[in-house]
Parts: sequence; structure tokens; C-alpha cells
Amino acid sequence: MDDPLVCVVDDDDAVRLSMSLLIETLGLPVQSFSSALEVLSDEEVLRQAHCLVLDVRMPGLSGVGLQERLGRLGHTLPIIFVSAHGDVPMVARAMREGAFDFLQKPFNEQALLDRVQEAVQFAAAQRAARARLAEIQARIDSLTARESEVMAGMVAGRLNKQIAEDLGISIKTVEQHRARVMEKLQVDSLAELVRLVVGMGGAEASKNG
Repeated sequence: MDDPLVCVVDDDDAVRLSMSLLIETLGLPVQSFSSALEVLSDEEVLRQAHCLVLDVRMPGLSGVGLQERLGRLGHTLPIIFVSAHGDVPMVARAMREGAFDFLQKPFNEQALLDRVQEAVQFAAAQRAARARLAEIQARIDSLTARESEVMAGMVAGRLNKQIAEDLGISIKTVEQHRARVMEKLQVDSLAELVRLVVGMGGAEASKNG
């Protein structure tokens, strides 16, 4: 697994250095950038980053602009804004776009460290959940069309006899398909299968909502 990289983005060299050194005391790797566009151009960094610590006002693309751009690209990593210029509409906009937090300069160093730690843990949990969903989806995708039809009947609470009648196949064939469904999805009971499939449906709904 990649180390949980933290990115510091600030156009002020002194601020960028001091924040990077502070965050490194957590034992986390830190990479710093002087502009938002630098971050956007580095796909490897965006893939590995677990948290962004962003200044709001920077030449070119602003911190909030970077946040919106990342959102459109599908990057959901936690963002902590640090700014001396945070007014109420700016804070509201950043939080509405999903910012993890918004700290005013001068900030309490321990408060920043605590929030960075929480953001990294949050991102790690998100990544683990996405990996789990991808693994389950791969198992579901491995089912044949007929196995998928039988699985749908199982999840709907249909008996073998009813599934056989619905699909125009024998009960023995349904039983064979059921066994392969359980094997491919790596579940030991119908209840576990239902939880798995229903959970995937809920995950898709929340992702698309």
C-alpha cells in the first residue's frame, strides 16, 4: 500500500516550508507545491494523496478553484483550507463543496496536526471501502447471465421451484447455479448473499446521489 501522502499548496515559500515541516512531525510524507496548477498536473501525486492542505488565495487558480476542479475530475480526497482571508461566504462555499475543514491563520499548530491526522485516516477508510466494493463487483461480474438471473431470484426470496418456473429451467439446474453463485461470491449463506448484493446497491445509490 502507498504511504498516505499529504500535499501542502501555498504560494508563500516560508509558509509552505513551515507547514510541511510541521506535518512531517506526524511521520507522514509531505510534498509541497507553490500553485494549484502544479498539483493538477501531477497525476501520481493525486493518486497517492490522502489530504491536501490548501491556501485559499493564490495566483492563477485559487484553492477553492482547485477544490472544484478536483471534484469534477472525481478526486474525493479530504481538503483542509488554511487562510488569513477566510470570510463567511468563502468558508461556506468551501464547506459546501466538501472541504474537510477551514482553519484561519494564525492557526493552532496542534489543531492542524489533529485535522491532518483525521483527514488521512478518513481517506484511508474511503480507499479501503472502494477497494472492497471493487472486489465484490468483480465477483458479481464473474457470474454468467443465467447465474445472475438465479441470483436475482435468490435475493428476491424466490424458492428454487419458483426460480425454475420463472426461467423455464429445471430445479436441479437452479440448484447447480445457486451453488456456483455462492462459490463465486464467496458467501456461506443466503442471508450473507442478500447483505452483499443489497449493500452494493446502496453503495451505487450513494455514489450516484
